[in-house]
Formats: sequence, C-alpha cells, structure tokens
Amino acid sequence: MTKILDPYGLGRVVSPKGSLPQAADVLDPSLPGRSDEMVIDVDHLNIDAASFRQISTEAGGDPQRIAETIRRIVRERGKMHNPVTGSGGMLIGRVREMGEDHPARGVLHPGDRIATLVSLTLTPLALEEILAVHPAIDRVDVRGHAILFASGVWARLPDDMPETLALAALDVCGAPALVDRYVEAGQTVLVLGAGKSGLLCCAMARDKGARVIASDVSAQAVETAISLGLADEGLLADATRPVEVLRAVREHTSGRLCDVVVNCSNVPRTEMAAILSVRERGRVIFFSTATSFTAAALGAEGVGKDAELLIGNGYAQGHAELTLDLLRRHASLRRHFESRYA
Repeated sequence: MTKILDPYGLGRVVSPKGSLPQAADVLDPSLPGRSDEMVIDVDHLNIDAASFRQISTEAGGDPQRIAETIRRIVRERGKMHNPVTGSGGMLIGRVREMGEDHPARGVLHPGDRIATLVSLTLTPLALEEILAVHPAIDRVDVRGHAILFASGVWARLPDDMPETLALAALDVCGAPALVDRYVEAGQTVLVLGAGKSGLLCCAMARDKGARVIASDVSAQAVETAISLGLADEGLLADATRPVEVLRAVREHTSGRLCDVVVNCSNVPRTEMAAILSVRERGRVIFFSTATSFTAAALGAEGVGKDAELLIGNGYAQGHAELTLDLLRRHASLRRHFESRYA
C-alpha cells in the first residue's frame, strides 16, 4: 500500500475543511504525532509584536489577563492565531519525537533544542500551563507541545549565544534577509520602527553600504539606533502621520526621498508614511503584520506613486544563519539584544 504523506498539515485542519492550516479557523493539536510530523515540547512563545501589543492593550497591560487571552486563543483555535491581528509568532522547544517520514529525521534527534521558523498561525499547539509573561519582550514561558509539519522550517539553536537571544533574533530573521537581498551600496534607506526587526534591518543596510535613516515615535529608540552605530541619522516621527513623515524625509534627503523604505512598525495605519517617503520607482518592504496591504496598494495608487511594494516574507533561504551572523558581527547590537531580550 502506498503511504499517503501530508507535508502541509491538511489533516490537522478541523475547520473549514479544505483550507491550509494558516487560513484555518481551528487546528487539531492532538497526539500522537503522525509519520511525517515532528512533536516539540514547547518552552517559550515569542508572540508577534503587533499581536502582543493588541492583546496587552485589551488586557490593560495586566500579565494575568494577557496569559488568559493567550490560553483562550490556543484552546479555541488549536494554535496561537490572534483573531484580531491575524498574526502569531514563533516558538522555542525541544524535539520530543520525530516521525519516520519527517525530512529532518536523522538530522534532528529527541532532545535537540530548536526554534521553529514558521508562524504560530499554522502550528498546531496545545498549552498545559503559562508559566510567565514578559510584556517588555513579547514573550511567554509555557509548558505544552506543538506539531511541526514536514514543510515547516526550523533552526537548531546556536551554541555561542543564549537561547532567548537567539529566539529574539530568529523571530524576525526574514526582515534583514530581504534587506540583504534588495538594498544596494549608496542607496538611502529609511527604516520605520527602530525596534527589534528595525535594528536588524538597519544593521544589514549599513553592512550593504547604504545611508540609513532610523525613524521611530520613541526618542529613545531613535537614539539607540544611532548610538549603536546602526543608523547615520535619526528621525523622530509618528508613522501614523504620513504627511509629517514626508516633510521630515524631504528635509533629510534634500527632497530626493529614499530609495528603499523598510516598514517595521508594529501599529496600524503606517502604510502611507512608507509610500510617501520612497522615491518614484523605489521600493517599500512591509514587514509589519499590522500592515493593510489593501491600504498600501490603493494608497500608492491614490497618490500616484510608482513604487514597488513588497510583502515581507518571513522565510528566505539562509535567513536564520544570516541574522545570527549579524549579531556576531555587530558587538554593540548583540549587547543591546542581550540586555533587552535575553
């Protein structure tokens, strides 16, 4: 009899039947694992920044209420898929068992520490307990298990840095990977949002030989980007006020605007700040899951801006090692991540 494999996890979809796991309303995280699945004992969830911000705001910043919301979402949906933002995050855990048909069998073994590099929105997940909530870094410590499909991307945790540091970087490793792909020497690059992913993008753009402008609504965030040597200039601005951002960018660029704009903001309604700031035929890379791609497409059309709009794909070949190498190369950035996230 021919064995039927399920690399995309269609058999884990409870509803609606026929959808892929990410688009599904509910997944089945029950054990045992199937022959082409990996079962992971989960220790930490890094919640997507936009999702954590929404949950925290709704909970009034109370860690207990944040935990209750996360438990409810996972219990109802069989995955950490915020129904408001549509986003998830990623996890760190230990391999419990490998199915005989999983492509990582023989490469990974029970007990190995890994980070999953696919969204929690498509990862079957069951939580036994939430041990701690860390609002400052969008992380929760948990006990539970997750299922990784044969198509799921993972990274073995490095030996030369703390797990929590690696998790913080790997959580957003798609962002600097696309900056590496699309930014060229001599270009002017604006990074909206100087948080975790924004700083990594600044570092990569600097490595590519670009002039980097770091923008954030927080003066401390802007100062951090400059003091770490990751940005040439800082721009204190509210990205939800696009005309104000445009005026400031014009001043910083003598009216030329930017060749590339990287949107790492974790709040909604920042699409037009990015679009107005880019030159004609320039490129905007949207990494924030708070982005409305309808607003971006129609907004660019509405202001007559001929720019290439890219959806930031969380996966790019080699993105995990590339991002960890950024931390290894930039000692100041690594120290900042260690003090802030590890």
